[in-house]
Amino acid sequence: MKNLKNALLLKQLYRLKQLGYSYTSVIPFKEEEPDLTLPNTLEKLQKQALECHLCQLSKSRTHVVFGEGNTSANIMFVGEAPGSNEDRTGKPFVGRSGELLTKMIENVLLIRREDVYITNIVKCRPRDNAEPTPTEAHTCQPYLLKQIEFIQPKFIVALGATAYHYLTGDETNISKVRGTIHKQNGYTLIPTFHPSYLLRNPSAKKDVFEDLKMLKGLI
Repeated sequence: MKNLKNALLLKQLYRLKQLGYSYTSVIPFKEEEPDLTLPNTLEKLQKQALECHLCQLSKSRTHVVFGEGNTSANIMFVGEAPGSNEDRTGKPFVGRSGELLTKMIENVLLIRREDVYITNIVKCRPRDNAEPTPTEAHTCQPYLLKQIEFIQPKFIVALGATAYHYLTGDETNISKVRGTIHKQNGYTLIPTFHPSYLLRNPSAKKDVFEDLKMLKGLI
C-alpha cells in the first residue's frame, strides 16, 4: 500500500514538473503509526480481542475465545489454544477436556469452576488443532499478560508445555517440570499436564492430582 501511494505521489510530482514547477511543497506520504496501547480495563481488553485481526488465526476462527471465570480469582488456569468446541462456543475448555478440567478443579481443589479464571495462550483456534506458531503466540501474548495484570491471580496453573513455555520462556519438557513451583511477576506458577494429554494418557492423572493437591496446600 505504501509503495502504491508513493508511486502516485511521484507521478503527481512529474506532472507538476511538466507544467513548469521547479519546486513543490507537497508533503511526502507518511504512514500513520498504529496505536498499540492496550485498554485499561478487562472489559475493554476483551472487546478489543474480539475484534483482533493481527494474525492469520483470525481468518479461520468462528469465535475469539478470550477467557471466562472470576475476574478477581486467586487461581488462573492457562492452556494452549481453543479447540473446535471452544471455537464453536466462544468459551474455553468445553467438551471432554473441559469436563475433565472442571472435575480437577472441583474434586481436588474443592472450589467451583466459576471461582477460577480460565484462558489460553492464544485466543483463536489454530487450524487442525495444531500447536500455535511462535508468531501467533507472541502476537497474542500481550492480551494474556494484560489479563494477568488485571486479574492479579496469586497462582497460575500452566496446562501443558506450550503454556509453560510462553509464560516462563523455559523450553524444558513438561514431564520434567510438572509439579514444580516458580515464583515470578507477583504470582506463583505451577506447570502440569494438559487435560487433553490426560485423555490420551489416563495414567498421568495421578501426577496432576498430586500437582493440584500441592496447589491446594499453598492456597
